[in-house]
Amino acid sequence: MKAGWRWFGPGDAISLREIRQAGVTDVVTSLYSHRPGDLWPVTEIKACADAVRKAGMMWSVVESVPVHEDIKKRTGNFRRYVEIYKRNLRALAKHGVKTVCYNFMPVHDWARTDLHKVLPDGSVTLAYDANEVCAFEMFVLQRKGVETDYDAAMRRRATRLWKKANAADRKRITTALLQGLPGTTDDATPDGLRRELAEYADISGATLKRNLYEFLNEITPVLESEGIDMAIHPDDPPFPIFGLPRILSSAADIRAMVRACPSKRVGVTLCTGSLGANPQNDCVKIFREFHDRIHFCHFRNLIHTAPGIFRESDSHLVGNTDIPALMCELVKEEKRRGEGIVVRPDHGRMLDIDKGRTCYYGYSYGGRLIGLSELRGLEAGIRFSISSRR
Repeated sequence: MKAGWRWFGPGDAISLREIRQAGVTDVVTSLYSHRPGDLWPVTEIKACADAVRKAGMMWSVVESVPVHEDIKKRTGNFRRYVEIYKRNLRALAKHGVKTVCYNFMPVHDWARTDLHKVLPDGSVTLAYDANEVCAFEMFVLQRKGVETDYDAAMRRRATRLWKKANAADRKRITTALLQGLPGTTDDATPDGLRRELAEYADISGATLKRNLYEFLNEITPVLESEGIDMAIHPDDPPFPIFGLPRILSSAADIRAMVRACPSKRVGVTLCTGSLGANPQNDCVKIFREFHDRIHFCHFRNLIHTAPGIFRESDSHLVGNTDIPALMCELVKEEKRRGEGIVVRPDHGRMLDIDKGRTCYYGYSYGGRLIGLSELRGLEAGIRFSISSRR
């Protein structure tokens, strides 16, 4: 396992020095100041790679090179944006960055309803409640289609919840669901989100999948010539919200992408938190089936308390996903390849040692430090167990 860590650039509250001290070898970062569709200056790519190298690590994974909405819809200037995407890939490869984590989720890239859920020990984590999402859609977005997308029982629960919620709870839910991606300031507004959702009103899941496959096959010659692995991030959460189509939420979705995109360079970021948000997803089985298409991993865990209600786990090793079994599969795959796979701890809790830091939600130092230590210790134990049986 190559020990990875997401770094948000010079403005990150956590320094490269601290990241190296955590035992990290491979930094996962991006040029977060640029918008989807921008051509990345080669000088900025080089400066970032040089800064990471000077700190004693390697920038090996870019998370992410955002895909412009025109590409997802195949409208407007999508052909121009595809060409810019290719140029960015070539520039990254030139500076040693050859794994690309990205997503193809329309409009809204991730969703939580509580960014500050306090646990009994005083640490803070992220949480999701489908009833709160439904309430937000009914009473804040007032989205057409809610009555068909959610059953009557869910709508009744959401109505009761919203009526009982105080102003602080309503603000918490609204703020969380309009939150931009970590590393950006792209927070939405209800009106802005409505406008963006309207652009996908006539785009089905089947159409969005076809657009993804066409995009990937268009850039495959660059992937092959430059030795780049494209690792799509699963939908987060892996079920529909806001009436938007979901296209990479299960083993079946990955299977369809693999059939449509024959290049082994087209693969997956195995995010156990995103896939694990649906208890029916077995991440261990998914790894076994698509082992040769898994180019990057996010390891974390979730605690499910009711259907559609979950929170990030206290420990990366405990929760819905069998991380020890998954690590066994990772070790076997690395042996087969003869090289390591970058794994980064994801969504660590906010601990007291990080008070005073302005960290992105889920990206504190202490919580991820514990997570990475757990994963490294687990890997060492598995490798020792294998060698002792010989």
